[in-house]
Amino acid sequence: MTKLRRKVYMIAGYNTISLGTGRKEFHPKKPRPGLEEYIKEAGEATLNMIGGAKNVDETVFGNFIGARFNNQANIAAFAPFIDEGLRYKPAIRVEGACGTGALALATGIKSVLAETAEVALVLGVEVQNTVKAMYGADILAAAGWAKERKSGHAYFFPGKFSDRSKAYAEKFGAEKARKAMAKWFQNAIENARLCPTAQEFHNKSKDLESFGMAKPNPKAFVEALNVFDCSKVSDGASSIAVVSEEGLKRCGIDKKDAVEIVGLGQAEEDITKQPEDLTFLSTTKVAVQKALESAGINKDKIGTVECHDCFTIAGIMATEAIGFAEHGKGTDFVLEGNTARDGIVPFNTTGGLIGWGHPTGATGVHQAVTIWEQLTGKAGEAQINIKPEKPYGLTINMGGDDKSLVSIVYKKT
Repeated sequence: MTKLRRKVYMIAGYNTISLGTGRKEFHPKKPRPGLEEYIKEAGEATLNMIGGAKNVDETVFGNFIGARFNNQANIAAFAPFIDEGLRYKPAIRVEGACGTGALALATGIKSVLAETAEVALVLGVEVQNTVKAMYGADILAAAGWAKERKSGHAYFFPGKFSDRSKAYAEKFGAEKARKAMAKWFQNAIENARLCPTAQEFHNKSKDLESFGMAKPNPKAFVEALNVFDCSKVSDGASSIAVVSEEGLKRCGIDKKDAVEIVGLGQAEEDITKQPEDLTFLSTTKVAVQKALESAGINKDKIGTVECHDCFTIAGIMATEAIGFAEHGKGTDFVLEGNTARDGIVPFNTTGGLIGWGHPTGATGVHQAVTIWEQLTGKAGEAQINIKPEKPYGLTINMGGDDKSLVSIVYKKT
Protein backbone atom coordinates (compact mmCIF):
# COMPACT_ATOMS: atom_id res chain seq x y z
CA MET A 1 0.00 0.00 0.00
CA THR A 2 1.47 3.34 -1.06
CA LYS A 3 1.10 6.58 0.87
CA LEU A 4 -2.32 8.16 0.65
CA ARG A 5 -2.59 10.62 -2.24
CA ARG A 6 -4.42 13.33 -0.29
CA LYS A 7 -5.11 14.31 3.30
CA VAL A 8 -7.87 12.28 4.97
CA TYR A 9 -9.27 12.89 8.45
CA MET A 10 -11.82 11.42 10.85
CA ILE A 11 -14.04 13.61 13.01
CA ALA A 12 -17.17 13.53 15.18
CA GLY A 13 -17.10 9.99 16.55
CA TYR A 14 -20.00 8.58 18.53
CA ASN A 15 -20.88 5.29 20.23
CA THR A 16 -24.25 4.13 21.47
CA ILE A 17 -24.30 1.92 24.54
CA SER A 18 -23.03 -1.57 23.79
CA LEU A 19 -26.07 -3.43 25.08
CA GLY A 20 -26.19 -7.01 26.26
CA THR A 21 -25.73 -9.16 29.36
CA GLY A 22 -23.77 -7.20 31.93
CA ARG A 23 -25.55 -3.89 31.36
CA LYS A 24 -28.13 -2.94 33.98
CA GLU A 25 -30.52 -1.82 31.23
CA PHE A 26 -30.49 -5.22 29.55
CA HIS A 27 -33.29 -7.70 30.14
CA PRO A 28 -33.81 -10.52 27.63
CA LYS A 29 -37.61 -10.46 28.03
CA LYS A 30 -38.09 -6.68 27.88
CA PRO A 31 -38.27 -4.50 24.74
CA ARG A 32 -34.94 -3.13 23.55
CA PRO A 33 -33.84 -0.78 20.76
CA GLY A 34 -33.95 -2.24 17.27
CA LEU A 35 -31.66 -1.83 14.29
CA GLU A 36 -33.27 1.41 13.13
CA GLU A 37 -33.13 3.01 16.60
CA TYR A 38 -29.38 2.39 16.85
CA ILE A 39 -28.83 3.68 13.32
CA LYS A 40 -30.74 6.86 14.03
CA GLU A 41 -29.06 7.55 17.38
CA ALA A 42 -25.51 7.16 16.08
CA GLY A 43 -26.15 8.84 12.74
CA GLU A 44 -27.87 11.89 14.21
CA ALA A 45 -25.12 12.32 16.81
CA THR A 46 -22.36 12.58 14.19
CA LEU A 47 -24.49 14.79 11.92
CA ASN A 48 -25.09 17.19 14.83
CA MET A 49 -21.33 17.52 15.30
CA ILE A 50 -20.55 18.22 11.62
CA GLY A 51 -23.24 20.78 10.82
CA GLY A 52 -25.99 18.50 9.57
CA ALA A 53 -26.83 16.23 6.67
CA LYS A 54 -26.30 19.02 4.15
CA ASN A 55 -22.56 18.58 4.60
CA VAL A 56 -22.55 14.85 3.80
CA ASP A 57 -21.80 13.57 0.29
CA GLU A 58 -22.37 9.87 0.95
CA THR A 59 -23.15 7.37 3.71
CA VAL A 60 -21.43 4.04 4.26
CA PHE A 61 -23.04 1.42 6.49
CA GLY A 62 -21.24 -1.53 8.02
CA ASN A 63 -23.60 -4.36 8.92
CA PHE A 64 -22.62 -8.01 8.98
CA ILE A 65 -25.79 -10.03 9.09
CA GLY A 66 -28.94 -8.06 9.84
CA ALA A 67 -30.76 -10.15 7.24
CA ARG A 68 -30.66 -13.08 9.68
CA PHE A 69 -30.59 -11.48 13.13
CA ASN A 70 -33.24 -8.88 12.25
CA ASN A 71 -34.81 -10.09 8.99
CA GLN A 72 -33.61 -6.80 7.53
CA ALA A 73 -31.52 -6.35 4.41
CA ASN A 74 -31.08 -3.19 2.26
CA ILE A 75 -29.46 -1.34 5.17
CA ALA A 76 -28.29 1.48 2.89
CA ALA A 77 -31.87 2.69 2.55
CA PHE A 78 -31.86 3.70 6.21
CA ALA A 79 -29.72 6.74 5.39
CA PRO A 80 -32.71 9.06 4.81
CA PHE A 81 -34.28 7.62 7.98
CA ILE A 82 -31.39 9.16 9.92
CA ASP A 83 -32.08 12.56 8.40
CA GLU A 84 -34.22 13.63 5.46
CA GLY A 85 -31.26 15.69 4.28
CA LEU A 86 -29.63 12.40 3.22
CA ARG A 87 -32.52 11.63 0.85
CA TYR A 88 -31.31 10.86 -2.68
CA LYS A 89 -27.66 11.00 -1.65
CA PRO A 90 -25.48 7.92 -2.32
CA ALA A 91 -25.39 5.22 0.35
CA ILE A 92 -23.90 1.74 0.44
CA ARG A 93 -23.78 -1.15 2.89
CA VAL A 94 -20.62 -3.29 3.08
CA GLU A 95 -19.97 -6.64 4.75
CA GLY A 96 -16.85 -8.49 5.83
CA ALA A 97 -17.97 -10.57 8.81
CA CYS A 98 -16.59 -9.20 12.10
CA GLY A 99 -14.27 -6.93 10.07
CA THR A 100 -17.26 -5.13 8.55
CA GLY A 101 -16.86 -1.89 10.52
CA ALA A 102 -13.31 -1.18 9.36
CA LEU A 103 -14.27 -2.24 5.84
CA ALA A 104 -16.89 0.52 5.96
CA LEU A 105 -14.19 2.95 7.13
CA ALA A 106 -11.91 1.84 4.28
CA THR A 107 -14.75 2.40 1.83
CA GLY A 108 -15.26 5.94 3.10
CA ILE A 109 -11.51 6.61 3.02
CA LYS A 110 -11.30 5.44 -0.58
CA SER A 111 -14.22 7.68 -1.59
CA VAL A 112 -12.40 10.68 -0.15
CA LEU A 113 -9.15 9.61 -1.83
CA ALA A 114 -11.01 9.21 -5.14
CA GLU A 115 -12.50 12.70 -4.69
CA THR A 116 -16.03 11.37 -5.13
CA ALA A 117 -16.77 12.59 -1.58
CA GLU A 118 -15.40 15.29 0.69
CA VAL A 119 -17.51 14.10 3.64
CA ALA A 120 -18.55 10.47 4.15
CA LEU A 121 -20.72 9.47 7.10
CA VAL A 122 -19.62 5.99 8.21
CA LEU A 123 -21.87 4.01 10.52
CA GLY A 124 -21.50 0.46 11.84
CA VAL A 125 -24.43 -1.34 13.45
CA GLU A 126 -25.45 -4.79 14.69
CA VAL A 127 -28.34 -6.05 16.81
CA GLN A 128 -27.69 -9.65 17.85
CA ASN A 129 -29.64 -10.26 21.05
CA THR A 130 -32.66 -11.36 19.03
CA VAL A 131 -32.05 -15.11 19.31
CA LYS A 132 -30.73 -17.57 21.90
CA ALA A 133 -26.96 -17.96 22.19
CA MET A 134 -26.78 -21.30 20.39
CA TYR A 135 -28.78 -19.96 17.43
CA GLY A 136 -26.66 -16.82 17.44
CA ALA A 137 -23.51 -18.93 17.27
CA ASP A 138 -24.95 -20.63 14.21
CA ILE A 139 -25.73 -17.30 12.54
CA LEU A 140 -22.28 -15.92 13.32
CA ALA A 141 -20.75 -19.05 11.82
CA ALA A 142 -21.52 -17.47 8.45
CA ALA A 143 -18.27 -15.56 8.97
CA GLY A 144 -16.53 -18.87 8.24
CA TRP A 145 -16.79 -21.37 5.43
CA ALA A 146 -20.36 -22.66 5.23
CA LYS A 147 -19.31 -26.16 4.15
CA GLU A 148 -17.30 -26.50 7.35
CA ARG A 149 -20.22 -25.67 9.62
CA LYS A 150 -21.61 -29.20 10.10
CA SER A 151 -18.22 -30.64 11.01
CA GLY A 152 -17.25 -27.66 13.19
CA HIS A 153 -17.84 -26.95 16.86
CA ALA A 154 -21.39 -26.31 18.09
CA TYR A 155 -20.11 -22.89 19.23
CA PHE A 156 -18.33 -22.40 15.93
CA PHE A 157 -15.96 -19.46 16.43
CA PRO A 158 -15.29 -20.07 20.13
CA GLY A 159 -14.31 -23.54 18.91
CA LYS A 160 -12.01 -22.09 16.26
CA PHE A 161 -10.14 -19.95 18.78
CA SER A 162 -10.20 -22.73 21.35
CA ASP A 163 -8.21 -24.74 18.81
CA ARG A 164 -5.80 -21.81 18.49
CA SER A 165 -5.53 -21.49 22.28
CA LYS A 166 -4.88 -25.21 22.68
CA ALA A 167 -2.18 -25.19 19.99
CA TYR A 168 -0.53 -22.11 21.51
CA ALA A 169 -0.55 -23.63 25.01
CA GLU A 170 0.92 -26.90 23.77
CA LYS A 171 3.68 -25.12 21.86
CA PHE A 172 4.60 -22.33 24.29
CA GLY A 173 3.37 -23.42 27.70
CA ALA A 174 -0.14 -23.88 29.09
CA GLU A 175 0.34 -22.23 32.49
CA LYS A 176 1.79 -19.01 31.10
CA ALA A 177 -0.82 -18.88 28.34
CA ARG A 178 -3.68 -19.18 30.84
CA LYS A 179 -2.17 -16.49 33.09
CA ALA A 180 -1.73 -14.12 30.16
CA MET A 181 -5.30 -14.73 28.96
CA ALA A 182 -6.55 -13.99 32.47
CA LYS A 183 -4.47 -10.81 32.54
CA TRP A 184 -5.93 -9.75 29.18
CA PHE A 185 -9.45 -10.28 30.55
CA GLN A 186 -8.64 -8.30 33.69
CA ASN A 187 -7.27 -5.36 31.68
CA ALA A 188 -10.33 -5.42 29.42
CA ILE A 189 -12.81 -5.19 32.28
CA GLU A 190 -10.82 -2.56 34.17
CA ASN A 191 -10.70 -0.40 31.04
CA ALA A 192 -14.40 -0.94 30.31
CA ARG A 193 -15.26 0.35 33.79
CA LEU A 194 -13.93 3.73 32.68
CA CYS A 195 -16.21 3.97 29.63
CA PRO A 196 -19.94 4.63 30.24
CA THR A 197 -21.00 3.06 26.92
CA ALA A 198 -19.11 -0.20 27.51
CA GLN A 199 -21.04 -3.43 28.00
CA GLU A 200 -18.92 -4.25 31.07
CA PHE A 201 -19.15 -0.72 32.53
CA HIS A 202 -21.29 -2.01 35.39
CA ASN A 203 -19.01 -4.96 36.16
CA LYS A 204 -18.05 -4.64 39.84
CA SER A 205 -16.38 -8.03 40.29
CA LYS A 206 -13.40 -7.73 42.62
CA ASP A 207 -11.21 -10.71 41.77
CA LEU A 208 -11.11 -10.53 37.98
CA GLU A 209 -7.96 -12.62 37.77
CA SER A 210 -9.66 -15.62 39.36
CA PHE A 211 -12.46 -15.44 36.78
CA GLY A 212 -9.89 -15.32 34.01
CA MET A 213 -8.07 -18.31 35.47
CA ALA A 214 -11.23 -20.46 35.52
CA LYS A 215 -10.63 -23.88 34.02
CA PRO A 216 -12.36 -24.41 30.65
CA ASN A 217 -15.27 -26.85 30.67
CA PRO A 218 -15.39 -28.72 27.35
CA LYS A 219 -18.61 -30.52 28.32
CA ALA A 220 -20.49 -27.23 28.60
CA PHE A 221 -18.53 -25.04 26.19
CA VAL A 222 -15.19 -25.55 24.40
CA GLU A 223 -11.93 -27.27 25.30
CA ALA A 224 -9.41 -24.45 25.75
CA LEU A 225 -11.43 -21.29 26.47
CA ASN A 226 -13.60 -20.32 29.41
CA VAL A 227 -16.54 -17.94 28.99
CA PHE A 228 -14.46 -15.01 30.28
CA ASP A 229 -12.06 -15.46 27.36
CA CYS A 230 -14.86 -14.53 24.96
CA SER A 231 -16.41 -11.29 23.75
CA LYS A 232 -20.12 -11.11 24.51
CA VAL A 233 -23.18 -10.87 22.30
CA SER A 234 -23.76 -7.15 21.85
CA ASP A 235 -26.17 -4.67 20.27
CA GLY A 236 -25.02 -1.20 19.29
CA ALA A 237 -23.85 1.29 16.71
CA SER A 238 -20.87 3.56 16.19
CA SER A 239 -20.45 6.44 13.75
CA ILE A 240 -17.74 8.81 12.55
CA ALA A 241 -17.17 11.11 9.58
CA VAL A 242 -14.35 10.57 7.09
CA VAL A 243 -13.42 13.89 5.48
CA SER A 244 -10.93 15.70 3.29
CA GLU A 245 -9.38 19.07 4.13
CA GLU A 246 -12.22 20.65 2.17
CA GLY A 247 -14.61 18.54 4.25
CA LEU A 248 -13.08 19.86 7.48
CA LYS A 249 -13.74 23.41 6.31
CA ARG A 250 -17.27 22.57 5.18
CA CYS A 251 -18.09 21.06 8.58
CA GLY A 252 -16.39 23.86 10.50
CA ILE A 253 -14.15 21.45 12.40
CA ASP A 254 -10.70 22.51 13.62
CA LYS A 255 -7.84 20.10 12.97
CA LYS A 256 -7.22 19.78 16.70
CA ASP A 257 -10.56 17.97 16.86
CA ALA A 258 -9.64 15.60 14.05
CA VAL A 259 -7.27 12.69 13.54
CA GLU A 260 -5.42 12.28 10.27
CA ILE A 261 -5.56 8.91 8.52
CA VAL A 262 -2.02 8.23 7.37
CA GLY A 263 -1.99 4.49 6.68
CA LEU A 264 -4.39 1.85 5.40
CA GLY A 265 -3.75 -1.87 5.07
CA GLN A 266 -6.08 -4.60 3.86
CA ALA A 267 -5.42 -8.32 3.49
CA GLU A 268 -7.59 -11.30 2.56
CA GLU A 269 -6.99 -15.02 3.08
CA ASP A 270 -8.76 -18.01 1.51
CA ILE A 271 -11.87 -18.77 3.58
CA THR A 272 -11.83 -22.43 2.50
CA LYS A 273 -8.38 -23.13 3.93
CA GLN A 274 -7.31 -23.93 7.48
CA PRO A 275 -4.62 -21.70 9.07
CA GLU A 276 -1.10 -22.85 8.25
CA ASP A 277 -0.10 -22.20 11.87
CA LEU A 278 -2.81 -22.09 14.53
CA THR A 279 -0.47 -20.18 16.85
CA PHE A 280 0.00 -17.15 14.61
CA LEU A 281 -2.28 -14.55 12.95
CA SER A 282 -0.52 -14.34 9.59
CA THR A 283 -3.15 -12.27 7.74
CA THR A 284 -3.24 -9.80 10.62
CA LYS A 285 0.51 -9.41 10.31
CA VAL A 286 0.28 -8.63 6.59
CA ALA A 287 -2.50 -6.05 7.06
CA VAL A 288 -0.59 -4.28 9.85
CA GLN A 289 2.64 -4.25 7.82
CA LYS A 290 0.77 -2.70 4.89
CA ALA A 291 -0.76 -0.03 7.14
CA LEU A 292 2.59 0.86 8.74
CA GLU A 293 4.30 0.99 5.34
CA SER A 294 1.52 3.19 4.01
CA ALA A 295 1.99 5.51 6.99
CA GLY A 296 5.79 5.47 6.65
CA ILE A 297 6.36 4.56 10.28
CA ASN A 298 7.32 1.55 12.40
CA LYS A 299 5.56 0.00 15.39
CA ASP A 300 7.64 2.00 17.87
CA LYS A 301 5.77 5.18 16.90
CA ILE A 302 2.43 3.68 17.93
CA GLY A 303 1.02 5.21 21.12
CA THR A 304 -2.10 3.06 21.45
CA VAL A 305 -3.71 0.08 19.74
CA GLU A 306 -7.29 -1.11 19.31
CA CYS A 307 -7.03 -4.78 18.36
CA HIS A 308 -9.66 -7.40 17.59
CA ASP A 309 -9.72 -9.39 20.84
CA CYS A 310 -12.80 -11.45 20.04
CA PHE A 311 -11.09 -13.93 22.38
CA THR A 312 -8.26 -13.32 24.84
CA ILE A 313 -5.90 -15.52 22.85
CA ALA A 314 -6.50 -13.32 19.79
CA GLY A 315 -5.30 -10.29 21.75
CA ILE A 316 -2.10 -12.07 22.78
CA MET A 317 -1.49 -13.22 19.22
CA ALA A 318 -2.08 -9.66 17.98
CA THR A 319 0.87 -8.39 20.01
CA GLU A 320 3.02 -10.87 18.09
CA ALA A 321 1.47 -10.16 14.68
CA ILE A 322 2.17 -6.43 15.09
CA GLY A 323 5.73 -7.19 16.14
CA PHE A 324 5.71 -5.97 19.73
CA ALA A 325 6.58 -9.49 20.86
CA GLU A 326 8.34 -12.41 19.24
CA HIS A 327 6.28 -15.42 18.24
CA GLY A 328 5.47 -17.27 21.44
CA LYS A 329 6.45 -14.30 23.65
CA GLY A 330 3.14 -12.43 23.56
CA THR A 331 2.27 -13.98 26.90
CA ASP A 332 5.36 -12.40 28.49
CA PHE A 333 4.58 -9.06 26.84
CA VAL A 334 1.09 -9.05 28.37
CA LEU A 335 2.09 -10.40 31.79
CA GLU A 336 4.78 -7.72 32.11
CA GLY A 337 2.03 -5.08 31.87
CA ASN A 338 3.05 -3.67 28.51
CA THR A 339 -0.50 -3.63 27.10
CA ALA A 340 -2.09 -2.08 30.21
CA ARG A 341 -3.28 1.51 30.07
CA ASP A 342 -0.04 2.66 31.75
CA GLY A 343 2.14 0.24 29.79
CA ILE A 344 4.53 0.68 26.87
CA VAL A 345 1.65 0.55 24.36
CA PRO A 346 -1.85 0.60 25.86
CA PHE A 347 -4.27 -1.75 24.10
CA ASN A 348 -8.06 -1.46 23.95
CA THR A 349 -8.41 1.46 26.34
CA THR A 350 -12.21 1.29 26.56
CA GLY A 351 -12.27 -2.48 26.98
CA GLY A 352 -11.97 -3.83 23.45
CA LEU A 353 -14.35 -6.51 22.24
CA ILE A 354 -14.25 -8.35 25.56
CA GLY A 355 -14.89 -5.28 27.72
CA TRP A 356 -16.65 -2.71 25.53
CA GLY A 357 -18.56 -5.27 23.47
CA HIS A 358 -18.72 -6.71 19.98
CA PRO A 359 -21.72 -5.61 17.91
CA THR A 360 -20.03 -7.16 14.88
CA GLY A 361 -20.80 -4.63 12.14
CA ALA A 362 -19.97 -1.74 14.46
CA THR A 363 -16.74 -3.00 16.05
CA GLY A 364 -14.28 -1.55 13.53
CA VAL A 365 -16.00 1.84 13.72
CA HIS A 366 -15.97 1.72 17.51
CA GLN A 367 -12.22 1.12 17.37
CA ALA A 368 -11.81 4.24 15.21
CA VAL A 369 -13.96 6.29 17.57
CA THR A 370 -11.82 5.18 20.53
CA ILE A 371 -8.60 6.18 18.75
CA TRP A 372 -10.16 9.50 17.72
CA GLU A 373 -11.14 10.13 21.35
CA GLN A 374 -7.69 9.25 22.67
CA LEU A 375 -5.71 11.28 20.14
CA THR A 376 -7.92 14.36 20.54
CA GLY A 377 -8.16 14.16 24.34
CA LYS A 378 -11.88 13.38 24.38
CA ALA A 379 -11.80 9.99 26.11
CA GLY A 380 -12.95 11.22 29.52
CA GLU A 381 -12.14 8.86 32.38
CA ALA A 382 -10.64 6.42 29.87
CA GLN A 383 -8.07 8.97 28.63
CA ILE A 384 -4.45 7.83 28.50
CA ASN A 385 -1.32 9.91 28.09
CA ILE A 386 -0.37 10.14 24.40
CA LYS A 387 3.34 10.83 24.35
CA PRO A 388 4.68 13.35 21.80
CA GLU A 389 7.17 10.78 20.48
CA LYS A 390 4.31 8.32 19.90
CA PRO A 391 1.52 10.34 18.24
CA TYR A 392 0.00 7.46 16.26
CA GLY A 393 -2.87 5.07 16.91
CA LEU A 394 -3.44 1.69 15.24
CA THR A 395 -6.60 -0.34 14.72
CA ILE A 396 -6.95 -3.95 13.62
CA ASN A 397 -10.38 -5.32 12.69
CA MET A 398 -10.65 -9.02 11.82
CA GLY A 399 -13.34 -10.83 9.88
CA GLY A 400 -13.59 -14.59 10.40
CA ASP A 401 -10.65 -16.62 11.66
CA ASP A 402 -7.88 -14.25 10.47
CA LYS A 403 -9.45 -14.05 6.99
CA SER A 404 -10.62 -10.48 6.25
CA LEU A 405 -8.35 -7.85 7.79
CA VAL A 406 -8.33 -4.07 7.82
CA SER A 407 -5.67 -2.09 9.69
CA ILE A 408 -5.60 1.71 9.92
CA VAL A 409 -2.97 4.13 11.24
CA TYR A 410 -4.15 7.43 12.74
CA LYS A 411 -2.07 10.47 13.66
CA LYS A 412 -2.64 13.10 16.29
CA THR A 413 -2.88 16.41 14.41
